[in-house]
Amino acid sequence: MFDLAGKVALVTGGNGGIGLGMARGLAQAGAHVVVSGRNREKSAAALRALQGEGLAASEIAADVADEAQVQALFAQLRDQHGRLDILVNNAGTSIRRQPQDMTLAEWTTVMDTNLTSAFLCCRAAYPLLKAAGGGKIINIGSILSIFGAPYAGPYCASKGGIVQYTRSIALAWAKENIQANAVLPGWIDTEMTVGAREQVPGLNERVLARVPVARWGKPEDLAGIAVFLASKASDFVTGTAIPVDGGYAIA
Repeated sequence: MFDLAGKVALVTGGNGGIGLGMARGLAQAGAHVVVSGRNREKSAAALRALQGEGLAASEIAADVADEAQVQALFAQLRDQHGRLDILVNNAGTSIRRQPQDMTLAEWTTVMDTNLTSAFLCCRAAYPLLKAAGGGKIINIGSILSIFGAPYAGPYCASKGGIVQYTRSIALAWAKENIQANAVLPGWIDTEMTVGAREQVPGLNERVLARVPVARWGKPEDLAGIAVFLASKASDFVTGTAIPVDGGYAIA
């Protein structure tokens, strides 16, 4: 029930961090994974790594916060693969600043990258998923969908929005056999959180003190939940928001 052979999966922001960890898990389960990102060099390196492991993967460059580029991305995906079964909306960014110091341009950048991109990709994916007889959407939220952070107002708002948008499409598209769920990663060791540790004094120590397993998560810790939510195993799971945080939220 976890077999993804014959499935095509698109992972936005799949060229590094959590996205690459999920892409690798989906490919290991048998899917052909299409990695999309803005940084062509980074995407090429991710592709070499996946293909070097004998996994089926390809790459399409796009800025998924740009409507025209999203349309081109899905047109190219349709032309190259003929179908889409799994969409992972993982593209994201953060700008760490106190709310009173945040500019409108910074707010818009984070919201467009994290939330508007998910809307654009879900809307573009819908006809392909419907044509395939159904499919899976996995939207990447954050434990900051639940908690606040004084230095991450737009990030928290965008990730909270991801959860509510996921519930909306889960209801709207259930009749099309499309399941949509959100994953809420905890503190995962990625390029983004390296920046957080540099900019937020004491963050590393607080995370290690609170996480029951006493470590930061790794991108590969997200592979299993991606396979579950992308497979038949989750056919009766939709509209949920699942923390993957080593117990941080309950400690």
